[in-house]
Amino acid sequence: MIRTTVPTTVRKGSALIGVAGLLVLAGCSGTADAESSTDDGADTSTESTDTGAASGDYQDGTYTADGSYQTPETVESISVTLTIADGVVESVEVTGDPQARETEQYQGQFIDGISDEVVGKNLDDLNVSRVAGSSLTSGGFNQAVESIKEQAAA
Repeated sequence: MIRTTVPTTVRKGSALIGVAGLLVLAGCSGTADAESSTDDGADTSTESTDTGAASGDYQDGTYTADGSYQTPETVESISVTLTIADGVVESVEVTGDPQARETEQYQGQFIDGISDEVVGKNLDDLNVSRVAGSSLTSGGFNQAVESIKEQAAA
């Protein structure tokens, strides 16, 4: 005879093993990796630092980067050029190469409205989500801004 149901004891045992496995994995992570000390007791913990982008110390200049984003039909890309002075956006230029007609409309709306959103703002404060009705294009813009931050880091 072929059994089509799993006995309750097997199900409970499997659930118990699953929970125990999760607890073991949770115990593997933690703050122990973030700090360490040497034999003499001196604290040698380190903080993660990047190339200056987090500190807001940027070199003045004009920087260009590309960003991409997914639409329901295609993967689209835009090119972003920012002019930065004292860590503040002086000007912005966005160009696109839309692959779909609907994308052309939304990129156009984004390009028309982006200047009002970013000019005069601190580079570290840039994180657009929706500009002139275009929400997907902002993903590519934010990706390009992160690249520009890395380029401009002093």
